[in-house]
Amino acid sequence: MKNNYGHIIVMGIGNTLYTDEGLGIHILPYVKEALKQNGLTDVEVYEGSTDSMSLLAPIDRADYLLVVDAIKAGKAPGEIIALTEEEIPKYFSTKLSVHQVGFQEVLFAARLLEQLPKEMAMIGAQPYSLELGVELSKGMKEKLPKMLDMIVAQVKRWRA
Repeated sequence: MKNNYGHIIVMGIGNTLYTDEGLGIHILPYVKEALKQNGLTDVEVYEGSTDSMSLLAPIDRADYLLVVDAIKAGKAPGEIIALTEEEIPKYFSTKLSVHQVGFQEVLFAARLLEQLPKEMAMIGAQPYSLELGVELSKGMKEKLPKMLDMIVAQVKRWRA
């Protein structure tokens, strides 16, 4: 999916067994449809789940990486959070996501291997619930349209 502006990957990460922790995975079918509706068919949508170090391969392929995840940042439930570059914790600092230490390790390894994308961004929301359950909470489902708009807007910025 290379083109004149570079390879863009939208990667959803999360654990679909814990309600809103699965945000990054549950949103991916909607991301695919939103990108298609906006003529952004050359963007790779990747389900990262909780795959940890196996995420190095898609990160290496990406010129631009947009990660979608539930973000525990001590905000009000459902608050949408957008992070870019150095705002995305790359080392063992504040744990923003239930499984983010693993993702931080992946980013650290990618940096050591000189495989980081040119640009990275992260879009997510403060979970309403992290209880055992395979669906997003009602409140989180209501946040999806706004998050999709933000994802499409970020992809368009990178393509410009």
